Amino acid sequence: MFNFILGVSLQPGDFTGFTFFIGSVSMLAATVFFLVQHGQVDKKFKDSMLVAALITGIAAVHYYYMRDQWAAGLGSPTELRYIDWILTVPLMVVEFALLTGVGMRKLFWASVVMLVTGYFGESGVTGMLDAQIWGAIAGLAYFWMAYEVGCLTIFGGPSGEVGNALAKADGKIPAAGRMLQWFVLVGWSIYPLGYMLGTDGWYSGMLAGLPLNMDIVYNIGDAINKIGFGMAVWSAAK
Repeated sequence: MFNFILGVSLQPGDFTGFTFFIGSVSMLAATVFFLVQHGQVDKKFKDSMLVAALITGIAAVHYYYMRDQWAAGLGSPTELRYIDWILTVPLMVVEFALLTGVGMRKLFWASVVMLVTGYFGESGVTGMLDAQIWGAIAGLAYFWMAYEVGCLTIFGGPSGEVGNALAKADGKIPAAGRMLQWFVLVGWSIYPLGYMLGTDGWYSGMLAGLPLNMDIVYNIGDAINKIGFGMAVWSAAK
């Protein structure tokens, strides 16, 4: 059970805490924007805009509490972050389903495997396998998802089921799909980087002395991917 000290203030010079604050505000602003745009787009895109608003809305709530936990000196909000991800990452998979009409059951379960094994490695709750092994499993799930959504088509390589569906789509859907593929290939790769930098036994000491840590990397990745995903769909809808 979580105990939070509501209303605590960030200390001056706390750059990590500042990114939590910016994360909560930017996610809230994006949610309002997507909800307003929900009434302005074509009917076939309304569900996509609603899912985009759900993603950033869920994240805004979690970032509010993550900011409080950090400001209260309770350390990195690992549990809250993974609760946020287990809700929002599958919703990002739903965005592909809404754009392509392709069933996403395999991608959904791959995202769950990626997140659950990532949490096991980062939190150490299992006490059975070390962070490297759990991280490797999560990484394999990520690379399979990247292939399945057709990220290799960006370089002219083979594509998965979703990539083929995007290639056959009409109008601006292929362009929006290509943008989402870039988010998966580049934007989602930010998370393995944060995992390696912040989990003992990987490269946690690589950036010692620099104003960069796992939470900052994760916060930047969330802002890029969750808001960016929705903006890509909005661009196609408009």
